Amino acid sequence: MAQERSSQPQGQSAGRTRIVAIGEVMIELARGADGRFGISCAGDTFNTAVYLARAGAQVAYATALGDDPYSEGMLALAAAENVARDLVLRVPGRMPGLYLADSDASGARRLYSWGESSPARDLFELNDWSRIAEGLIGARLVYFTGITLSLYSNLGLGRFLAVIEMARKAGALIAFDCNFRPRGWKGDVGRARTVFIEALKRVDVALPAFDDEAILWGDPSPESTVDRLQAFGIPEVVVKNGPNSALVAAGNKREHVPVPEVVEPVDTMAAGDGFNAGYLAARLQGVTPFVAAAAAHKLAGEVIRHRGAIMPRVGAAMH
Repeated sequence: MAQERSSQPQGQSAGRTRIVAIGEVMIELARGADGRFGISCAGDTFNTAVYLARAGAQVAYATALGDDPYSEGMLALAAAENVARDLVLRVPGRMPGLYLADSDASGARRLYSWGESSPARDLFELNDWSRIAEGLIGARLVYFTGITLSLYSNLGLGRFLAVIEMARKAGALIAFDCNFRPRGWKGDVGRARTVFIEALKRVDVALPAFDDEAILWGDPSPESTVDRLQAFGIPEVVVKNGPNSALVAAGNKREHVPVPEVVEPVDTMAAGDGFNAGYLAARLQGVTPFVAAAAAHKLAGEVIRHRGAIMPRVGAAMH
C-alpha cells in the first residue's frame, strides 16, 4: 500500500487542482543588515503557500484575520503572490499576531511572538468555519504544520482533524510538517504529543525537521524518525536535517539526498518552509520523491541567503 501511494501526489485527485495551506500569518518585524527592524508579514504555512504559488501551483490560504490595516496588507501580499484569499475569514475588531525575528552572528534565528488574541486561533469556532471545511474537503492537497495545530483549542482541534479526515477520504492528499515549537504549546509536551499522534494518523506526506523530532520525541537519528512515522502508515517521509542530507523514505526505499551546496546563511528563517514548498511543488509535477528533495534543497538554499521569511520576488521563482 505504501509503495502504491508514494507515487500518487501528481495524480491522486483527478479534477482537483488546488493546494490549501492552513495556519496563521502574522505581522513580522525582522532586523535588517543596518540593525533596524522592517515590517512585513509571514507565518510558516503562509511562507510555504507563497513559495508554492511562485512555483506555479494553484494555492489558497485558510486563516482568519481582523479588519485592521495590517490584515489588509496581508491580503494585499497574498493577492500580489497569487495566493487565493477566499478561505480567509474576517473578524471585526481583532488584529493578527505579531512576531519579532532577530538573528545571532551565525544567522540562527531568535523568535519572539505575541499572538494570544489572534483571530486565526479561533478559525474553527467562528460562525463561518464550515466555509473552511468545504475548502479543505475540495482540495487536491492540504498542508499544515505543528504550529497550525498549536493554535487551536480542543474544540477547534476536534473539528479540524475531523475535516482533515473527511478531506482525505474525499481524495485530498495530506502533507504535514511537525514544526514543533515548545512555546506554542506553553510547555505542555504531553498535549503536543497527543495532538500530533492524532494528526499523524491522517497524513500522506510527512516533512519533519530532525531537530524538532529529537526535542519532542527523543529520536536519536533521522532513521529513527522515519521508523516512527512509518509506524503510522505514512507512505512518504522526508526528514530535513539542516545542512546535512535529507532522508527520504518512499515505498520500500530510503535514500539520503545531500544538500547540493552548503550556503553560509544570512538568515535561516523559513528555510524549512521553502524546502517544503520546493518538495511539494516538484512532487505535484510528477517528480520522484528523491529528485523532489534535491529541488527542495535548492530552494531552501536560496531562502537562507535573504533576511526575513519571504524572499524578494525578483529572481525568486523556482525552476
